Amino acid sequence: MNKLLHIIAAPREEESRTLKISRSFLDTFTPVHPDWVVEELDLFNEELPGLAMKRADGRYMLLDGVGLFGKLKEDWESIIAQIERFKSADGYLISAPMWNFSIPYVLKQYIDIIVQPKHLFRYTGKGVAEGLINDRKMVFITSRGGQYLTSEARPYDFQEPYIRTIFGFVGISDITFVIAQPMDSPDIDLKNRRLEETKAKAAETAKTF
Repeated sequence: MNKLLHIIAAPREEESRTLKISRSFLDTFTPVHPDWVVEELDLFNEELPGLAMKRADGRYMLLDGVGLFGKLKEDWESIIAQIERFKSADGYLISAPMWNFSIPYVLKQYIDIIVQPKHLFRYTGKGVAEGLINDRKMVFITSRGGQYLTSEARPYDFQEPYIRTIFGFVGISDITFVIAQPMDSPDIDLKNRRLEETKAKAAETAKTF
């Protein structure tokens, strides 16, 4: 069985427009891909480890090629568990609304936890970074209050460039964005139409995942 890891960074549960779109994706994905299992990781309900001073020291030891040992190794067990959970997936679905032109803080914390040297990437002898998570797809589903399609508004979109950069860094370059916008428009008909259009796009994306 293949595994799709659904990483949720949307706190509003049933009220979340982002998750309504994700449900449309999953409602199509599940019957079309019976050989896949979906595992859910809700970041707002997950006790994510922090990266305080002692744990941060472990990152620099890994960068220096030193193995972790003793108390530091114990401190890193919860981090390693999240890394291994991420690595065990064959594909990824991330559900995250745009917050302040970027991503919710829990998703940033999660990324900072799992993107570790020797686990998701490594440096070659020439000092060039090499991603270790290859041949996997990702779908990123998001809803945005505003609209970021025009040349004037596009510079405010720090969400898509960051996600493509950080996951591309670890080897995931096949990333499809499914975006609902502008969800805070005073035009109710426009909002509803865009939401339904995006749900339909999510369903089509699920068919070809």
